[in-house]
Amino acid sequence: MDYKEFITNTLKKAGVISLKYFSKVEGTEKIDDINQVYTIADLEIGKIILDEINRNYPNDNTIDEELGGVDKGSNITWVVDPIDGSSNYLAGLPFFGIMIGVLKDDIPFAGGVYLPKFDELYFAQKGFGSFCNDNPIKVTKEKELSKLLIAYGIDSNKDTEKTLIEATNLAKIVLSTRNVRLTNCVFDAMMVAKGSFGGYLNRSSKIWDNIAPEIIITEAGGIYTDFNGLVQDYSNPFTRLKQNFEYIAAPIDLHSKIFEIIKTKFI
Repeated sequence: MDYKEFITNTLKKAGVISLKYFSKVEGTEKIDDINQVYTIADLEIGKIILDEINRNYPNDNTIDEELGGVDKGSNITWVVDPIDGSSNYLAGLPFFGIMIGVLKDDIPFAGGVYLPKFDELYFAQKGFGSFCNDNPIKVTKEKELSKLLIAYGIDSNKDTEKTLIEATNLAKIVLSTRNVRLTNCVFDAMMVAKGSFGGYLNRSSKIWDNIAPEIIITEAGGIYTDFNGLVQDYSNPFTRLKQNFEYIAAPIDLHSKIFEIIKTKFI
Protein backbone atom coordinates (compact mmCIF):
# COMPACT_ATOMS: atom_id res chain seq x y z
CA MET A 1 0.00 0.00 0.00
CA ASP A 2 1.46 3.37 -1.00
CA TYR A 3 1.59 6.33 1.34
CA LYS A 4 -1.31 8.19 -0.24
CA GLU A 5 -3.75 5.30 -0.03
CA PHE A 6 -2.65 4.37 3.47
CA ILE A 7 -2.68 7.87 4.94
CA THR A 8 -5.96 8.81 3.26
CA ASN A 9 -7.77 5.67 4.43
CA THR A 10 -6.37 5.88 7.95
CA LEU A 11 -7.29 9.55 8.36
CA LYS A 12 -10.84 8.82 7.22
CA LYS A 13 -11.16 6.06 9.84
CA ALA A 14 -9.80 8.41 12.50
CA GLY A 15 -12.20 11.13 11.40
CA VAL A 16 -15.20 8.92 12.14
CA ILE A 17 -13.97 8.51 15.72
CA SER A 18 -13.38 12.25 16.12
CA LEU A 19 -16.95 13.06 15.06
CA LYS A 20 -18.37 10.44 17.41
CA TYR A 21 -16.83 12.21 20.40
CA PHE A 22 -17.03 15.80 19.09
CA SER A 23 -18.10 18.18 21.91
CA LYS A 24 -19.22 15.18 24.00
CA VAL A 25 -16.08 14.55 26.04
CA GLU A 26 -14.21 16.26 28.83
CA GLY A 27 -10.61 17.35 28.59
CA THR A 28 -7.71 16.59 30.90
CA GLU A 29 -4.94 19.13 31.39
CA LYS A 30 -1.45 17.89 30.64
CA ILE A 31 0.80 17.87 33.68
CA ASP A 32 3.74 19.51 31.90
CA ASP A 33 1.63 22.13 30.06
CA ILE A 34 -1.68 23.32 31.50
CA ASN A 35 -2.48 25.14 28.24
CA GLN A 36 -2.74 21.75 26.52
CA VAL A 37 -5.55 19.24 26.98
CA TYR A 38 -6.27 15.75 25.76
CA THR A 39 -9.39 13.61 25.62
CA ILE A 40 -10.44 10.00 25.23
CA ALA A 41 -10.77 10.80 21.53
CA ASP A 42 -7.05 11.68 21.31
CA LEU A 43 -6.11 8.37 22.91
CA GLU A 44 -8.49 6.25 20.83
CA ILE A 45 -7.54 7.92 17.55
CA GLY A 46 -3.84 7.67 18.34
CA LYS A 47 -4.15 3.95 19.07
CA ILE A 48 -6.09 3.29 15.85
CA ILE A 49 -3.53 5.14 13.74
CA LEU A 50 -0.53 3.48 15.41
CA ASP A 51 -2.13 0.04 15.07
CA GLU A 52 -2.59 0.65 11.34
CA ILE A 53 1.00 1.87 10.94
CA ASN A 54 2.42 -1.09 12.85
CA ARG A 55 0.33 -3.52 10.81
CA ASN A 56 1.29 -2.08 7.44
CA TYR A 57 4.79 -0.72 8.17
CA PRO A 58 5.99 -2.88 11.09
CA ASN A 59 9.65 -1.87 10.85
CA ASP A 60 9.09 1.91 10.92
CA ASN A 61 9.48 4.23 13.92
CA THR A 62 6.45 6.01 15.37
CA ILE A 63 5.83 9.17 17.37
CA ASP A 64 2.39 10.03 18.75
CA GLU A 65 1.59 13.16 20.76
CA GLU A 66 -0.15 11.26 23.55
CA LEU A 67 1.31 7.76 23.31
CA GLY A 68 4.96 8.70 22.88
CA GLY A 69 7.66 7.38 20.57
CA VAL A 70 8.98 3.98 19.55
CA ASP A 71 12.41 3.97 17.93
CA LYS A 72 13.01 0.81 15.88
CA GLY A 73 16.15 2.13 14.23
CA SER A 74 14.44 2.83 10.91
CA ASN A 75 15.14 5.81 8.65
CA ILE A 76 11.34 6.25 8.42
CA THR A 77 9.45 7.84 11.32
CA TRP A 78 5.69 8.31 11.38
CA VAL A 79 4.62 11.39 13.36
CA VAL A 80 1.00 11.51 14.54
CA ASP A 81 -1.18 14.20 16.10
CA PRO A 82 -4.56 12.57 16.84
CA ILE A 83 -6.39 15.86 17.36
CA ASP A 84 -4.72 19.19 16.69
CA GLY A 85 -6.86 21.95 18.17
CA SER A 86 -8.12 20.01 21.18
CA SER A 87 -9.38 23.14 22.94
CA ASN A 88 -11.46 24.00 19.87
CA TYR A 89 -12.66 20.39 19.73
CA LEU A 90 -13.80 20.46 23.36
CA ALA A 91 -15.60 23.77 22.87
CA GLY A 92 -17.59 22.39 19.95
CA LEU A 93 -15.71 24.48 17.39
CA PRO A 94 -15.08 22.87 13.98
CA PHE A 95 -11.46 24.06 13.79
CA PHE A 96 -9.48 20.90 14.52
CA GLY A 97 -7.65 18.32 12.47
CA ILE A 98 -5.96 14.92 12.48
CA MET A 99 -2.39 14.72 11.21
CA ILE A 100 -0.10 11.96 9.98
CA GLY A 101 3.38 12.90 8.83
CA VAL A 102 6.28 10.85 7.52
CA LEU A 103 9.94 11.70 8.11
CA LYS A 104 12.42 10.03 5.76
CA ASP A 105 16.01 10.47 6.91
CA ASP A 106 14.67 13.12 9.31
CA ILE A 107 13.15 15.24 6.50
CA PRO A 108 9.38 15.62 5.87
CA PHE A 109 8.58 13.25 3.00
CA ALA A 110 4.81 12.71 3.05
CA GLY A 111 1.86 13.79 5.11
CA GLY A 112 -1.87 14.05 5.40
CA VAL A 113 -4.27 16.26 7.32
CA TYR A 114 -7.99 15.66 7.72
CA LEU A 115 -10.41 18.38 8.80
CA PRO A 116 -13.42 16.21 9.73
CA LYS A 117 -16.02 18.96 10.20
CA PHE A 118 -15.21 20.31 6.73
CA ASP A 119 -14.63 16.86 5.17
CA GLU A 120 -11.38 18.15 3.67
CA LEU A 121 -8.51 15.72 3.33
CA TYR A 122 -5.09 17.13 2.41
CA PHE A 123 -2.17 15.04 1.21
CA ALA A 124 1.31 15.66 -0.14
CA GLN A 125 4.37 13.63 -0.97
CA LYS A 126 7.77 15.03 -1.80
CA GLY A 127 7.98 15.84 -5.50
CA PHE A 128 4.32 15.10 -6.27
CA GLY A 129 2.50 18.28 -5.19
CA SER A 130 -0.28 18.92 -2.68
CA PHE A 131 -3.94 17.98 -2.89
CA CYS A 132 -7.23 18.63 -1.12
CA ASN A 133 -9.82 15.90 -1.74
CA ASP A 134 -7.65 14.81 -4.71
CA ASN A 135 -7.71 18.29 -6.28
CA PRO A 136 -4.32 20.05 -6.72
CA ILE A 137 -3.79 23.06 -4.46
CA LYS A 138 -1.34 25.95 -4.50
CA VAL A 139 -0.47 28.80 -2.16
CA THR A 140 -1.80 32.24 -3.12
CA LYS A 141 -0.21 34.17 -5.97
CA GLU A 142 -1.16 37.50 -4.37
CA LYS A 143 1.96 39.46 -3.37
CA GLU A 144 0.41 42.31 -1.38
CA LEU A 145 -0.04 41.59 2.32
CA SER A 146 -2.63 44.36 2.56
CA LYS A 147 -4.97 42.22 0.44
CA LEU A 148 -4.57 39.04 2.48
CA LEU A 149 -5.60 37.29 5.68
CA ILE A 150 -2.76 36.08 7.88
CA ALA A 151 -3.13 33.57 10.71
CA TYR A 152 -1.22 33.95 13.97
CA GLY A 153 -1.55 31.30 16.67
CA ILE A 154 -0.97 32.39 20.26
CA ASP A 155 -1.21 30.20 23.37
CA SER A 156 -1.80 31.47 26.88
CA ASN A 157 1.52 32.02 28.61
CA LYS A 158 2.41 32.96 32.18
CA ASP A 159 5.60 34.59 30.94
CA THR A 160 4.62 38.27 30.72
CA GLU A 161 7.58 39.30 28.57
CA LYS A 162 6.97 36.52 26.04
CA THR A 163 3.26 37.33 25.88
CA LEU A 164 3.99 41.00 25.24
CA ILE A 165 6.37 40.04 22.41
CA GLU A 166 3.63 37.86 20.93
CA ALA A 167 1.08 40.67 21.21
CA THR A 168 3.51 43.12 19.61
CA ASN A 169 4.15 40.78 16.69
CA LEU A 170 0.41 40.34 16.29
CA ALA A 171 -0.08 44.11 16.22
CA LYS A 172 2.61 44.50 13.55
CA ILE A 173 0.94 41.84 11.41
CA VAL A 174 -2.51 43.41 11.87
CA LEU A 175 -1.20 46.79 10.72
CA SER A 176 0.32 45.26 7.58
CA THR A 177 -2.48 42.97 6.37
CA ARG A 178 -6.18 42.96 5.58
CA ASN A 179 -6.93 41.05 8.77
CA VAL A 180 -5.72 38.33 11.12
CA ARG A 181 -7.34 34.99 11.91
CA LEU A 182 -6.58 32.89 15.00
CA THR A 183 -8.00 29.36 15.13
CA ASN A 184 -4.54 28.34 16.40
CA CYS A 185 -4.54 24.90 14.81
CA VAL A 186 -3.76 23.05 11.60
CA PHE A 187 -6.87 24.54 9.96
CA ASP A 188 -4.88 27.76 9.55
CA ALA A 189 -1.94 25.93 7.99
CA MET A 190 -4.20 24.23 5.45
CA MET A 191 -5.74 27.58 4.53
CA VAL A 192 -2.21 28.70 3.60
CA ALA A 193 -1.68 25.57 1.50
CA LYS A 194 -4.89 26.09 -0.47
CA GLY A 195 -4.31 29.81 -0.95
CA SER A 196 -7.04 31.22 1.31
CA PHE A 197 -4.54 32.69 3.80
CA GLY A 198 -1.30 34.44 2.96
CA GLY A 199 0.65 32.98 5.88
CA TYR A 200 0.56 31.34 9.27
CA LEU A 201 2.82 32.05 12.25
CA ASN A 202 3.05 30.12 15.50
CA ARG A 203 5.66 30.22 18.24
CA SER A 204 4.35 27.36 20.38
CA SER A 205 4.24 23.88 18.83
CA LYS A 206 5.78 20.43 18.99
CA ILE A 207 7.23 18.14 16.35
CA TRP A 208 3.87 16.42 15.71
CA ASP A 209 2.34 19.83 14.88
CA ASN A 210 4.81 20.37 12.05
CA ILE A 211 5.65 17.38 9.87
CA ALA A 212 2.41 16.95 7.91
CA PRO A 213 1.72 20.71 7.51
CA GLU A 214 5.28 21.39 6.36
CA ILE A 215 5.26 18.90 3.49
CA ILE A 216 1.75 19.96 2.41
CA ILE A 217 2.64 23.67 2.40
CA THR A 218 6.01 23.26 0.72
CA GLU A 219 4.61 20.98 -1.97
CA ALA A 220 1.90 23.62 -2.53
CA GLY A 221 4.63 26.15 -3.32
CA GLY A 222 5.23 27.73 0.08
CA ILE A 223 8.17 27.74 2.47
CA TYR A 224 8.23 26.73 6.11
CA THR A 225 10.91 28.08 8.48
CA ASP A 226 11.51 28.98 12.09
CA PHE A 227 11.30 32.60 13.30
CA ASN A 228 14.92 33.15 12.27
CA GLY A 229 14.15 32.18 8.69
CA LEU A 230 16.01 28.87 9.02
CA VAL A 231 14.90 25.46 7.79
CA GLN A 232 13.32 23.38 10.56
CA ASP A 233 15.65 20.80 12.09
CA TYR A 234 14.03 17.42 12.78
CA SER A 235 17.25 15.43 13.06
CA ASN A 236 17.23 12.80 15.80
CA PRO A 237 13.47 13.31 16.29
CA PHE A 238 13.25 11.20 19.45
CA THR A 239 15.42 13.76 21.23
CA ARG A 240 12.99 16.52 20.25
CA LEU A 241 9.71 15.33 21.74
CA LYS A 242 9.70 18.13 24.32
CA GLN A 243 11.28 20.77 22.08
CA ASN A 244 9.29 23.87 21.21
CA PHE A 245 9.10 24.66 17.49
CA GLU A 246 8.35 28.11 16.07
CA TYR A 247 7.33 28.48 12.45
CA ILE A 248 6.41 30.87 9.68
CA ALA A 249 4.62 29.31 6.71
CA ALA A 250 3.87 31.35 3.59
CA PRO A 251 4.50 31.70 -0.15
CA ILE A 252 8.10 32.69 -0.86
CA ASP A 253 7.49 36.39 -1.62
CA LEU A 254 5.14 36.85 1.31
CA HIS A 255 7.39 34.95 3.70
CA SER A 256 10.17 37.49 3.23
CA LYS A 257 7.74 40.36 3.86
CA ILE A 258 6.30 38.72 7.00
CA PHE A 259 9.81 37.99 8.25
CA GLU A 260 10.81 41.62 7.73
CA ILE A 261 7.72 42.84 9.60
CA ILE A 262 8.29 40.77 12.73
CA LYS A 263 11.99 41.73 12.81
CA THR A 264 11.22 45.45 12.50
CA LYS A 265 11.19 47.48 15.70
CA PHE A 266 7.66 48.40 16.74
CA ILE A 267 7.12 52.12 17.43
